[in-house]
Amino acid sequence: MTDLETPVAAPRAPALRRAAPALLGYAAVRALGLAVLAGWSAVRGKSAYTLLTARWDSLWYTRVADLGYGYEVRLPNGDVHSNLAFFPLLPWLERLLHALAPLSYADAGFTVSLLASLAAAWGIFAVADVVHGRRVGVCAVLVWAVLPVGIVQSMAYSESLFTALAAWSLYAVLTGRWVTAGVLAALAGLTRPVGLAVVAAVWAAGVVSFVRDRGRGAQDGGTDQPDGARLGERAPEASSAARARRAPRATGAPYATRAPLNTTPGGPAWRRALGMLLAPVGAAAYVLWVGHRTGRGPLGYLDVQAGWRNGFDGGYAFARFVADKFTSFPSALAGAGLILGVGLLLWLYVTGVRQRQPLPLLVYTGVVLALALCASSYFGSKPRLLMPAFPVLLPLARALARLRAGRLALVTGAVAVASAVYGAFWLNGSGPP
Repeated sequence: MTDLETPVAAPRAPALRRAAPALLGYAAVRALGLAVLAGWSAVRGKSAYTLLTARWDSLWYTRVADLGYGYEVRLPNGDVHSNLAFFPLLPWLERLLHALAPLSYADAGFTVSLLASLAAAWGIFAVADVVHGRRVGVCAVLVWAVLPVGIVQSMAYSESLFTALAAWSLYAVLTGRWVTAGVLAALAGLTRPVGLAVVAAVWAAGVVSFVRDRGRGAQDGGTDQPDGARLGERAPEASSAARARRAPRATGAPYATRAPLNTTPGGPAWRRALGMLLAPVGAAAYVLWVGHRTGRGPLGYLDVQAGWRNGFDGGYAFARFVADKFTSFPSALAGAGLILGVGLLLWLYVTGVRQRQPLPLLVYTGVVLALALCASSYFGSKPRLLMPAFPVLLPLARALARLRAGRLALVTGAVAVASAVYGAFWLNGSGPP
């Protein structure tokens, strides 16, 4: 079982100051990645900025920002690539920045990505800090920064924007801010199709909280908790001694070891209900609009995705792709690597379950993993599609948090260099389609 209730911690420094080490470390990793990319691209006679802002999906987003929806490409094999496949929040922000500042749409997309990546790092820290403590929060941000495809976090793509919205929505759920969680989930649903994962997390937490309320009401003879009690908010009678006992240790005590509070998990029922109602609004509105525009009804967006050969087949196409790698020896090594990678992801997820991660994180991560691994989309895109599943990295962050500061710096520095080199090689080669 997982626990939705967040412990009361001792008084903390202002949120930004508390997150400063994580944000500085993240900025350093990203600066290293951009510097290596610039050098590598210069040697190959390419523009690093063009690679970041004017290739692959970034071009589709800028076209939406500039021309609106309706652009499509018909391929010789009959496939139709329509820009309706791209959700609107990033193009809207690009258009807004273009109108407010002397920036091109590509410049605006790059600016949004840089700011959103910092917001995402801060959100990841906030979630990990609530669940495991500050040191694990810093490590979680560093692990996310040094992912092999971490360079995508600095591209004019929507992954950073989505991850920021998802992380802060999950943080809002964990801290009982239901309306905020619903609004952020709605915005995430306007950013990427995987916004469904954030909606599922909000709904799972809300349903469980209502069930718990009903059970407690039956046990207490119908006595309600104070309306102001929120997820993670102390009861009025809680003493400073009790808060100290519940406070996490500096080393990042496991979330499950902290004593649950005697409060209603989530506060007033109307806030929870409103948050749950708001959560799916963004995704539903865009999908219904696409269906109306195409004249194909509520399922019209699925037809648009089918034109890109995207769909959900339970992982059948991905399994065939991996199996085909074993038809020759050199490619068999790649196939073995893919199997090991998927196995590692599943092992980390199961470890998160065993470590009793909060239910919203498990639901969110599970849906992201399922949509990424079980979709029939282009297989080279899967690593970046998995990037928003940051809670799966928490077991690694907990392990790193046990290292001494010097060894932690050495390990993360070495991995950051490897990630920067790989990102430069990748973007100057096949890149993230």
